[in-house]
Amino acid sequence: NRSMSPRRLFRIVAIAEVITWAMLLTGMFLKYVTETTELGVRIGGMIHGVVFIAYCLVTVLVGIDAKWNIKRIALGLAAAIPPFFTIWSDFAMEKRGALAENWRLSTAPPQNIFERLSAWLITKPIQGLGAGVVAVAALTGVALFIGPPVG
Repeated sequence: NRSMSPRRLFRIVAIAEVITWAMLLTGMFLKYVTETTELGVRIGGMIHGVVFIAYCLVTVLVGIDAKWNIKRIALGLAAAIPPFFTIWSDFAMEKRGALAENWRLSTAPPQNIFERLSAWLITKPIQGLGAGVVAVAALTGVALFIGPPVG
């Protein structure tokens, strides 16, 4: 079964986050150590920022669906900050049985506004994907407006 389970979706964005961290760090090496180009930081930084936002949104969606407590959601989100920790987060969540093969809210009645929104995203995958793309784009726009991290 190749459906997009919570486990599979979380793993895909966790791995993508690691790959974009590697791109950004390579770009930083080229910019600051070899002083050859800053193109890697510009491109890698933008891609990493977009994937970072996607990872955070997916972590919240999976957490709401799986009824994670605030601490578990916060740990999942915090794993996106140090380089390569999202893979650790994926393994840790898997080990604790926190990543399901099926979306709970695809059949269970939602209990609050967060679950209602999550259930809509889950039960209408095409519209959910569209909403996710719009959310990532909007949050990326806000981040670009605010400006890059200082450093």
